[in-house]
Amino acid sequence: MNDILVKLSEYGVVPVVVLNRAEDAKPLAEALCNGGLKCAEVTFRTAAAEESIKIMTENYPDMLVGAGTVLTTEQVDRAVGAGAKFIVSPGFDPEIVDYCISKNIVVVPGCITPSEVAQAVKRGLEVVKFFPAEQAGGLAMIKAMAAPYTMVKFMPTGGINAKNLPEYLGNNKISACGGSWMVKADLIDNGEYDRIEAMTKEAVDLVKQIRG
Repeated sequence: MNDILVKLSEYGVVPVVVLNRAEDAKPLAEALCNGGLKCAEVTFRTAAAEESIKIMTENYPDMLVGAGTVLTTEQVDRAVGAGAKFIVSPGFDPEIVDYCISKNIVVVPGCITPSEVAQAVKRGLEVVKFFPAEQAGGLAMIKAMAAPYTMVKFMPTGGINAKNLPEYLGNNKISACGGSWMVKADLIDNGEYDRIEAMTKEAVDLVKQIRG
């Protein structure tokens, strides 16, 4: 497995971040790193995403920052240009996946059907996103879908929180879980970075308890 994907798997939790102001990027990255999660998926839903990724990667070069909700190859270029180390898409878009593969960019596309997983396997991908996780059947769906695809691991995102994290991470088909409970918008907007750091530490401790 790719080194970046291995590292994300070791973290167990990938904070999914929505940033409306680029000036929030540095203190947020600091809180996450101090809390023990030197990784983040910054969603490309906002105008501040590109600059936020740049700020995070420049100030914390050992932090694994990726771009999420990537919908076009142009966004891939912008995200990677800003320093993103991996690309996450909500669904399986062959154009984006093939583009990333052609440029040796780590890509984790969304897959919620066996047909989509088959397309990922065909391209040699080892980790795919499962989104929206809870709404799409949760761990039961992942288990059923994973059975024929023994070489693939899943990164469920959507509805994951501290309560159901043990259920997901306790399964060997789960690489890591994407979650936003420790980086909720109101916490960022209110500058509650101490709380973000504390909740991040709790998530890290939880991962250790689950995986040993």
